[in-house]
Amino acid sequence: MSRVSIPELSAFIAIAEQRSFSAAARTLDLSPSALSHAMRGLERRLGVRLFNRSTRSVALTEAGEQFLSRVRPAIVNIEDAILDVSSAHDRPTGSIRISSPESAAKLLIRHVLPDFLASYPDIHVEFVVDTRLVDIVADGFDAGIRVLADVPRDMIPVRFGPDMRLTAVASPDYLARHEPPKVPHDLTQHRCIRFRFESGARFRWDFEYRGKSTSIDVDGPMTLGNINLMIEAALAGIGVAWVPEYYVVEHLASGRLVHLLPEWSPFFPGLCLYYAATRHPPTALRLFVQAVRDWTNHV
Repeated sequence: MSRVSIPELSAFIAIAEQRSFSAAARTLDLSPSALSHAMRGLERRLGVRLFNRSTRSVALTEAGEQFLSRVRPAIVNIEDAILDVSSAHDRPTGSIRISSPESAAKLLIRHVLPDFLASYPDIHVEFVVDTRLVDIVADGFDAGIRVLADVPRDMIPVRFGPDMRLTAVASPDYLARHEPPKVPHDLTQHRCIRFRFESGARFRWDFEYRGKSTSIDVDGPMTLGNINLMIEAALAGIGVAWVPEYYVVEHLASGRLVHLLPEWSPFFPGLCLYYAATRHPPTALRLFVQAVRDWTNHV
């Protein structure tokens, strides 16, 4: 079998990511016909079909999915190596793509990114906000951000920020119409605002007090996939929300929201930036990790 070139592999990855020959062709500055011809040649030399094509869509075959999972990390490593070499003689360059929940991205944008981007103006940082627990390697991310308990074991975690605390909150207007709960089970009689992950799973409310724990599957008039919208719903008097306390500190201090069952609100290890242990981190990511560590050490 003749050798496969890096441009061919990059073209294959672009088509797989775009799910479109025409979109990938625009990205690569090629004609769709030239790109299609190149992929047919690649498939012929590999002896497998990589794409299922129709007039309206392009999808990877099973062989194509397996090929992508092996090829994409390799190409990323090659690109990182090139950037590392060029950065050694010049200002650090490169891109960092991070999968993150909105709250974590907001924290780093506020406290880390201003100084980091001022120090390294040729580094580009992209946050992709997502509530799913994505496979950062397979999905082409350099790093992810999740709570420590959700970080896969084959990843290197970098803790930042304080321990987190989940809390039930409601507005004074809502509590004027509903008796405040005295124990977690009372929440089954309240109008609660639920959170649903993109996977479809709904978030259960787990309480803990003096070694005792309980998990409540509450009900209510709304289910949302965004914590900020849950807080807005609570502020509007729609019901009780179960959210990280640091989201609502200002609302609690102003009296716009009331902390319910504070003695039952559990603490757990907070947020982590994490990346693959099996991959040598490129210069841009390595510098960003150090910036996160430096900020954490000074908080």
